[in-house]
Amino acid sequence: MRHGRTTLGILGGMGPLATAEFYRRLVRGTPAGRDQEHLPVLMWADPGVPDRTAALLGRGPSPVPAMVEGARWLSRAGATCLAVPCNTAHAFLGQVSRAAGVEVLDMVGAALAAAAGRAPGTRRIGVLATRGTRTAALYERAGHRLGLEVLQVCDRVQRECVDPAIRAVKAGSAGDAAERCIERAVHSLADRGAQAVIAACTEIPLVSGPAARVLPLTDSTDALVDLALARLWQAPRTSWQGTVTAG
Repeated sequence: MRHGRTTLGILGGMGPLATAEFYRRLVRGTPAGRDQEHLPVLMWADPGVPDRTAALLGRGPSPVPAMVEGARWLSRAGATCLAVPCNTAHAFLGQVSRAAGVEVLDMVGAALAAAAGRAPGTRRIGVLATRGTRTAALYERAGHRLGLEVLQVCDRVQRECVDPAIRAVKAGSAGDAAERCIERAVHSLADRGAQAVIAACTEIPLVSGPAARVLPLTDSTDALVDLALARLWQAPRTSWQGTVTAG
């Protein structure tokens, strides 16, 4: 990397398609007029990182060692800060940031702030997430800090709608059925009083087109893009400046 330029590190591979989509949106969202004005980016995309949800549910090994390896590589290569386009991985990012000694952008806080900012008075926000993200209460804890109420779908809707849609995207077989699943899940959140919804798994936005017509939908991937640009680009596009703490 050329000396003197801020560089974004992408700690990816969780999953590969979500990582590729994040980088595509970062490029499209950057207000650059020519190639040379885009952000320098370093990417570590290791699909072998142990499953984050399995680890949180006590059914698999910790992903922390593999994530720390990637974070250290990115830091040594010159990354100014890291973006991790995986919501569930945020349960481990405090440990990763501390071990690697590198700043990590807070996608969870950014997504909540973006959802709340879409319309005045928005305080009840529904979340569509993996079981791991739910178990770690990532959005609930961040929502408490921001004064927001976070709503999750019931276990049946999680099992019948959200989980299958995420699996379909990861398997590369997402289609109309997955879109209908996410739309049904958003209807269930609207019935419970949600004023907005967050696609809080980076696979979900890829099948959330119809669901966005039910409630205002914030894409956590877009929130992370905006946060990265606010941190590293000369013309910030968002007021949220959060990073994951090393606690």
